Amino acid sequence: MRVLAVDEEPSDSFTLAEFSGGAGAWTVPHLHRSFEESFFILDGSFTLTVADEAIAATPGTYVLVPRNTAHTICAGEGGGRLLTLMVPGGSRACSSNSVRCRRTPSPTSRSAAKYPPATTPSPS
Repeated sequence: MRVLAVDEEPSDSFTLAEFSGGAGAWTVPHLHRSFEESFFILDGSFTLTVADEAIAATPGTYVLVPRNTAHTICAGEGGGRLLTLMVPGGSRACSSNSVRCRRTPSPTSRSAAKYPPATTPSPS
């Protein structure tokens, strides 16, 4: 995990991090009680399971995981890279107590959207 930005303000804190790795399961089924987590796929293909729904995710896909919702991340062949936004974040989201894994059922409220891959303008 590479932390890109952290807002430590108590009312609107967040953490933005980048994860990268090889193919296979990146997490066991778990949930977060103290923050919402969302993912934006940068490279590769993933299956994100949110509650009981398997979401096929490729570059440009955004997935929101509400608090108390069980989820997993599995990278496809060749692995991949994604951004994770934790709200509220700050030191709470990065501490081991906040990200402890729990194997419990959860509500099914969630959303997923597809956005085109980001492009970098070519130099003129």
